[in-house]
Amino acid sequence: MPIPFETAASAVPITFVTKSTWAAIREGLAPAPRQFADHNGFTGKPGACLMLPDADGRVAQVLFGLEEASARSRDPFRAGSLSGLLPAGTYRFANAPHDSRLATLAFALGSYRFGRYRNADAPAAKLVPSDGIDVAAISRIAEAAMLARDLVNTPSNDMGPEELAQAAADVASRFGASFNCVMGEELARGFPLIHAVGMASTRAPRLIDFSWGDPSHSKVTLVGKGVCFDTGGLDLKPSAGMLNMKKDMGGAANVLALAQMVMDAKLKVRLRVLIPAVENAVAGNAFRPLDIFRSRKGLSVEIGNTDAEGRLILADALAYADEEKPELLIDMGTLTGAARVALGPDLPPFYTQDETLAAEVARCAREENDPLWRMPLWAPYDSWLDAKTADITNAPSGTFAGSITCALFLQRFVEHAKSWLHFDIFAWTPQARPGRPEGGECQAARALFRLLGERYA
Repeated sequence: MPIPFETAASAVPITFVTKSTWAAIREGLAPAPRQFADHNGFTGKPGACLMLPDADGRVAQVLFGLEEASARSRDPFRAGSLSGLLPAGTYRFANAPHDSRLATLAFALGSYRFGRYRNADAPAAKLVPSDGIDVAAISRIAEAAMLARDLVNTPSNDMGPEELAQAAADVASRFGASFNCVMGEELARGFPLIHAVGMASTRAPRLIDFSWGDPSHSKVTLVGKGVCFDTGGLDLKPSAGMLNMKKDMGGAANVLALAQMVMDAKLKVRLRVLIPAVENAVAGNAFRPLDIFRSRKGLSVEIGNTDAEGRLILADALAYADEEKPELLIDMGTLTGAARVALGPDLPPFYTQDETLAAEVARCAREENDPLWRMPLWAPYDSWLDAKTADITNAPSGTFAGSITCALFLQRFVEHAKSWLHFDIFAWTPQARPGRPEGGECQAARALFRLLGERYA
């Protein structure tokens, strides 16, 4: 999808207004547009949009309401709704919103439409970015976010392990990365947990693996959960729980988005991307509750619940990544309902033992309007993972601290990486908001790209 930026010399001005600035802005209007604004009851309410006509009835100026700068719930992406509100034409910001860079990014992100299966024309409004805005940088982020959205929004009949591998291969090829894929029965020898989860599907499981960058640079490895559809396995989900499981490969989609940003920006890293891609299906050879499998790391894992499959495939991929001793190891997955219960759909938790890194992630999340919240790797809960007949269970009994115990499970498979970050994302916007249409979403990737850019520019 093209990014809606223009370089035209003339453009319709968009004036940002708050309730406290409206009186002064109103006085600056000519009598006719002032009367038009008064007649339409415009007061600068956040999200309110009023198009002022010229003498010929064409749009001469746009008034758009924002929250006060001091508002507790100020949305830096508020301007993202403009791309869908404005008629075809070219526009510019006449005055600065609270954050011009984020407003420009939000305008681009708000123009996204998923049109693979029906006509869904993108908004025709174009924006001339303000002076000082790095258009290439904004476009890089927006393009990658749209990639993640497209992948998540694609239904599972067209986005199985093979199609996900092809999408990864396309990203790798675009930037000259070396690409490899281990699949099917070959996984049983080196990645038994990935094989166990995916073996019941007619669509063979895969471990997608590509590398990019100078081998002498710092090693950064990204691991993304690629469950292309999750029935829950023999611990079958109810129909309502299965309804949106096409998005269970959201971790993989967001890892690919982040990888694309990193490679496009030519960051000085040795990047590696690992994506275990499976379908958790039901068949006669499906893995069963209380089955035990020996993981790549050597730990024996008892299956407490076949619907806790994401952590199983990530465990083998993390163990493989950890063997290379990367400086930074990052994993993302749509893993637990417990994370949504605790923090909702918009605020994914993240986990790390690195205090400095945690502070950097939190700051980057705030600065990029890519919300994240640190949760604890609470050591006393680690014993909940003990199994009676194996080293570890993938699903402790009880309903407490589900996101934390998932993170603690994955931590067992990371030993040599200098720093490790784990993200339990949702990858979905359940209700449309400015800059964030309903559907698949890019979460954590923008904050992480800022972090990596600061470290390895």
